[in-house]
Amino acid sequence: MFIDLKLSYSLDSVPFSHRFPLLYHLLIKLLQTMKLLLPILSAFAALALSFTMSNCASYATGASHEGVSPYLAGYQPAAEKPKVGYWDGDGVEGTALIKINIDRQKAFFYKGGQLVGETPISTGIEGRETPRGRFKVTEKDADHHSNLYGVIRDDATGQIVVGDAKTGRNFAKPGQTFVYAPMTHFLRFNGAIGMHKGHLPGYAASHGCVRLPGHMAEIFYNNAKHGTPVIVE
Repeated sequence: MFIDLKLSYSLDSVPFSHRFPLLYHLLIKLLQTMKLLLPILSAFAALALSFTMSNCASYATGASHEGVSPYLAGYQPAAEKPKVGYWDGDGVEGTALIKINIDRQKAFFYKGGQLVGETPISTGIEGRETPRGRFKVTEKDADHHSNLYGVIRDDATGQIVVGDAKTGRNFAKPGQTFVYAPMTHFLRFNGAIGMHKGHLPGYAASHGCVRLPGHMAEIFYNNAKHGTPVIVE
């Protein structure tokens, strides 16, 4: 139902003393039209809100939308991402060297002085910065797990109830399990600090280790040896 608000005459033809009643009449007509349209507008608003909430539902957890802790590697299957970084070192001879640039959040792999690989990384957060200096790879462990950090998971539902758990600070309750953080393709180079597969949010976010994308962590792991120099700058 629509109300015709058009006038068949110009307002200029109406005597000035009659204009106010005419305008008042038009205002009443306009309010009536808005009242009729209000239910329709409300229905559209409810539909839009429902659509928005359905898109945000996967983010409403204590962990990130990929099922990972803000600080640690993933504990649940995540959607596959486009691969980042590059590698052109197969068949290249020469002594290996790894350089880690904290300011650029990148790591570089050299063979015989030639750059053959590059990858984005995530280093230590403020207060737990990855130390700069010259080091060497002292341990390789393809299936390494942290003995300090992890998550606490509900045994019945599989949901993460504590996303950044630490041994001695957080304790699993009955029906829960402390799951230590996976640090796949671990290259230890400075005490407890090493390079490994982990979550990359696009900035420094670790407890001090250097996280790499999974495929690049595997490549660096396979091409580094015990004693490979690691320069953090």
